Amino acid sequence: MNKPAVLTRDAYPHFLPIQTRWMDNDVYGHVNNVVYYSYFDTVVNEYLLRERVFDIERSDSIGLVVQTQCDYFASVAFPERLVAGLRVARLGTSSVRYEIGLFAEHKGAPAAQGHFVHVYVDRVTRKPKPLSEALRAALLPLVRTDEVS
Repeated sequence: MNKPAVLTRDAYPHFLPIQTRWMDNDVYGHVNNVVYYSYFDTVVNEYLLRERVFDIERSDSIGLVVQTQCDYFASVAFPERLVAGLRVARLGTSSVRYEIGLFAEHKGAPAAQGHFVHVYVDRVTRKPKPLSEALRAALLPLVRTDEVS
């Protein structure tokens, strides 16, 4: 298995502070692996809501997660505060590959990093739908210029 390239904070154009919670810890005394995916979801959806390109109740298209992956490098535990870095690695016709780095508050190297892919679909029919111009415009500042398609 190949080791992933570890990305530092400067690889991410958007950040969101995330407070770990008591319930995030597992019996081994650290944040459980499944919780990292909720942090991924939080930073992506915070960005989309903040940019006003997603309305939870009324948007005619929604992003469905079709792929996800996470690499873990260091343990974190409650009550640590994290910072989630967000970038877009691929902006397709109806899909987006978001990449996330989770950093302990004052660390330059990530505790974990990963990605998930949203395929945007019609809310009712669930058939793929091209990204809206507003969504594409909101995501462009997050794109790594060498990876736009």
